[in-house]
Amino acid sequence: MAAAGLGVVAPAVAGEVSALPEASASRLPAWRGFNLLNKFNGRNDPFAERDFEWLAELGFNFVRLPMDYRTWIEDADWTRFRESTLKEIDQAVELGARHGIHVCLNFHRAPGYTVAKPPEEKSLWSDEEALRVCGLHWAHFADRYKGIPNRRLSFDLFNEPSKLKPETYRRVAASVCDAIRQRDAGRLIICDGRDWGNTAPTELASLGVAAATRGYAPVHVSHYRASWMNGSDQWAEPTWPIEEGGVHWDKEALRSRQIAPWQRLEAQGVGVMVGEFGAYNKTPHRVVLAWMRDCVDLWTAAGWGWAMWNFTGSMGIIDSERADVDYENWHGHKLDREMLELVQGHPR
Repeated sequence: MAAAGLGVVAPAVAGEVSALPEASASRLPAWRGFNLLNKFNGRNDPFAERDFEWLAELGFNFVRLPMDYRTWIEDADWTRFRESTLKEIDQAVELGARHGIHVCLNFHRAPGYTVAKPPEEKSLWSDEEALRVCGLHWAHFADRYKGIPNRRLSFDLFNEPSKLKPETYRRVAASVCDAIRQRDAGRLIICDGRDWGNTAPTELASLGVAAATRGYAPVHVSHYRASWMNGSDQWAEPTWPIEEGGVHWDKEALRSRQIAPWQRLEAQGVGVMVGEFGAYNKTPHRVVLAWMRDCVDLWTAAGWGWAMWNFTGSMGIIDSERADVDYENWHGHKLDREMLELVQGHPR
């Protein structure tokens, strides 16, 4: 599994690297960007330079790549790596350098854990073989990209750990961090919050990692009629503000429930960002924009970066197929200009 002669290890052009802000576990930049889904949940497409070109054109500087480890293993053997797929990930790292975009690699499906279906046969949280193999995978990525500066590249260990005991999350995260740092001691590591990204992982504060929260609350706004959310087709059409589960959700509720706990974690020396946010295309556009405007205002005030889910598609700014948007023709695609300006950090 050793990596040899990989072009991505070579430094990028000096101007391209220096254009990206410095990044550390204790202080993440106010990145602006998107999740790119080319290797998400069984999909295994090469990353497209067009996406990086368009992101740069629109003023963005960050991509998170939620990936499925099954795309880079051979014959369902999770200890054997497929070099052709890994080279496509190398290319994404190179494209980030070329276009001035930070690349964050995430195991959306890690050996032993996923929020998607089907679940993994062995659990990363309780099975020692799964933990060893997950560490093996991350160690390979660490070795492969050793020497690339943190302003260009970061690792996001696992997507949205679900209901875990804090001590379990810390034990697993510490083991995988150690596997990475044995190969690349200085690599920037980001850990999603517990409870599907929503609970600040204070138990990780001493591990020298940053943390990522989510921007999906309340789900009656973000996931209205989403096919993967059971029962969402029975919800009343959302408004903003909204009543959900006995809570009156408005900007102040977002501040107290989604911002303040993470600011307390940040005060312990843990950098914070919003790793995912967005709303499915069945929520009325005016409601999405009002809710998103409050979210972005709060994140901006906190100094946090963010990555929308997704760039193109049902939760994105391009070709989202919303029925109530006056789209702009842009490069032959349908661009939601109002949502774009919000995601850029320039709300009207």
